[in-house]
Amino acid sequence: MTPSPTTAHFGTTGAHHVDLGGLLGGTTGMPHDSFAGAAGTRIAAYRQVRHLSQKGLAAKANISYSLLTKVETGALPASPSMIAACARALSVDVATLTAQPYMHELRQDRLDALINPIREALDLYDIGADEDTTPRDLAELEADAEELCRLVRAGDLRTVGTELPGLIAELTATVHAAPTAVRERSYAVLASAYRTAYDVTTKLGYHDLCGVALDRMEWAAQRASDPVLVAIRQYLRALAYLRSGRYERGARLLVSGHRILEDADREAVETIAVKGQIHLGGAVLAARAHDRDTAEAELAQARRAAARTGDVPQVHWLSFGPVNVSMHEVSAQAELDRYDQAITVASKIQLPGDWPKSRVAHHHCEVARAQSWVGENEGAFRSLLLARKAAPQQTRHHPVVHETVSTLVAARRRAPDTLTSFAHWIGM
Repeated sequence: MTPSPTTAHFGTTGAHHVDLGGLLGGTTGMPHDSFAGAAGTRIAAYRQVRHLSQKGLAAKANISYSLLTKVETGALPASPSMIAACARALSVDVATLTAQPYMHELRQDRLDALINPIREALDLYDIGADEDTTPRDLAELEADAEELCRLVRAGDLRTVGTELPGLIAELTATVHAAPTAVRERSYAVLASAYRTAYDVTTKLGYHDLCGVALDRMEWAAQRASDPVLVAIRQYLRALAYLRSGRYERGARLLVSGHRILEDADREAVETIAVKGQIHLGGAVLAARAHDRDTAEAELAQARRAAARTGDVPQVHWLSFGPVNVSMHEVSAQAELDRYDQAITVASKIQLPGDWPKSRVAHHHCEVARAQSWVGENEGAFRSLLLARKAAPQQTRHHPVVHETVSTLVAARRRAPDTLTSFAHWIGM
């Protein structure tokens, strides 16, 4: 069928025409039309395509009818849990409702050209050694893989995306020709490179490709005989289920991650840190499923682990420690719709000066979301500016940023130039 146009209104800022033909092309890599970040517009459009009333969708998605009407009109941002619930009810993927990837902005930032080389590099894994590729020494490759992990956390996605495909190609050639003495170590380094591919593709909104990267990571981690790497892969895969609203499946993966770590050195800092990070993942999963008791129990477990490790941001680049536990508590409180509590927890966090900028930016995005929900619009905008300062490439392509900004714009009869400029910067 050829859907007809619809019109959505965002507060007092006027009407934004939405072409459903453009909306239905949301995941094809074409640029998105106005207010790409406002998921409420897309929820309303797909609801009409499915011939559902607002009450019908609210019942099918098990969400509040009042909340749905406010989100569709732009009065409130769509939370990640609401977007996931609506996506399942409408039989579309989450990226369709968030409009990811944001192709126009990716092209402006020259980041779109990074994706296909990464895709091709991920496809090399089982072809065997390439006679035309002469890899460097393993120690040099290992240092480069570690540096790319660091650069992702520093927010430099362009450099990482540019250098990663070549590194994966060299490491792929290395593992297929490696002598027995260094074969497992070679696979461990390749698993790290695949994990970086997951990081880049996730941050840029290519969620289908990040799933491929995780499959490759498991393939390499198993051959590295490294239970910690395998457990990290289970944790990252659980986050993918978190995004899609499949909370029970994500929780099962985290249980699997804990079980895998039983084969690791239980007293090693890296094992404790990874186990603690898995508990943090469990806390956010449970919170998004509105299971407060489980969320609090998982946070308590993570705090105990963090008390043993201290802040160890470079252990597998998970940023684990007391600071990260507090950051996840902010996220969990927000997922439980306890936005005032999330803001209170955030106000007590002292971010170390050397904390990974990508993690800092994500935290400020979460705080901005909570502030916008309670009407602290000026504070929300300040948090967004802090996120952009920390990691501009990541912030520009973060769906929570798009949602929050669309709500801030809708709340103002006339948006100040600074907010308008920020909205234009993210493509609105």
